[in-house]
Amino acid sequence: MAQPERGAGGGTVVGWKLDPRERAELLARFPPRWPDTVADHVTLRSGTGPGTPLPSEEAGEVVGWTDDGEGLQALVVAIGGGTARADGGTYHITWSLDRGAGRKPVESNRVLAERGWHRLEKPIPVRLRPARF
Repeated sequence: MAQPERGAGGGTVVGWKLDPRERAELLARFPPRWPDTVADHVTLRSGTGPGTPLPSEEAGEVVGWTDDGEGLQALVVAIGGGTARADGGTYHITWSLDRGAGRKPVESNRVLAERGWHRLEKPIPVRLRPARF
């Protein structure tokens, strides 16, 4: 059995995986700008242990986007009516990045905090599967 990925601070990540069909639709709507596409999950908490409960929400809305022009693109997601995570971050999907330039998915948090994001004219509903990864 494959082991879950480790969060940036150790432990695993708890959050949501995107529905594969909706992921494909979003990729067609928002073409990845950078060479490495992630586009598969929304983080709730990283560095969690095996006893950390999975979230109960199973739906969200893509409400915005950011691209720092330097190798990182992310979509902003509203869950339970808001985009703010309890840890002060923003719910998001790291969409694409340039790993060759040293970019890492965890940098989406900093880019969103420092540069903000652009709101979509109309939110896009998405199904989310609670997961540990």
